[in-house]
Amino acid sequence: MKKTAVLAALSAAAMLGNPAHANDSRDAFFAKLGSLCGATFEGASVFPRDAGDAFAGKKLVANVAKCGTNEIRVPFIVGEDRSRTWIFTRTGGGLELKHDHRHADGTPDEQTMYGGMASGSGSAHAQSFHADAYTAKLIPAAATNVWTVSLSPDGKTLTYFLERDGKPRFKAELQRK
Repeated sequence: MKKTAVLAALSAAAMLGNPAHANDSRDAFFAKLGSLCGATFEGASVFPRDAGDAFAGKKLVANVAKCGTNEIRVPFIVGEDRSRTWIFTRTGGGLELKHDHRHADGTPDEQTMYGGMASGSGSAHAQSFHADAYTAKLIPAAATNVWTVSLSPDGKTLTYFLERDGKPRFKAELQRK
């Protein structure tokens, strides 16, 4: 059996074994993301369009690389910078997204492990993660951040969208390769 099929079966079994989350959109999203294990998505930032933005003109790559029953790691590469990994974790309280930033030698960046919990109002194709207290303390300006990660129904497009203070701050659109 393929790794993705095993993961999908384990995710389904986990959802069935936990009636409180059996129909939870966060579980459905986690299972959909897990079913893409091994997939690579490439694209670019589409907002902001400012040429001075740190991501402007750089190839963006997200690889659904490590998939377990409770955690999925997605390295996010910006040009040659491989310092970022998105970590999606299924917890007793829901679904969490953390941004793990590392230096080239593997040591944690000063600003790392920020993120938040999914609101639960999403769907199998999109979840919004609201900044948690740790994020607000680490990066006070990010206290109102909402990160929305979307997957197209066919699994060919991944969108990462960041809002701050209710306004768009960053958006990347990536296509499956």
